[in-house]
Amino acid sequence: MQSTAIIRACEVVGGQARLAALLGVTPQAVHLWVKRNLCPAERVLGIEQATGGRVARHELRPDLYPPPVLA
Repeated sequence: MQSTAIIRACEVVGGQARLAALLGVTPQAVHLWVKRNLCPAERVLGIEQATGGRVARHELRPDLYPPPVLA
């Protein structure tokens, strides 16, 4: 299976159930995000915070948060 940003976020915090608890959502919601390989826009910043920045917003939703431009 391909390692996606949402899967990495789950791994960083200790699993889907743990990420769900940190975000105040159900484990089923996180499972659906993993299955669809897409998290809701309103959860991106919370996931970034929950992972201590190890999974960045632009990795989760590059359509909303472009990667930073390096000089």
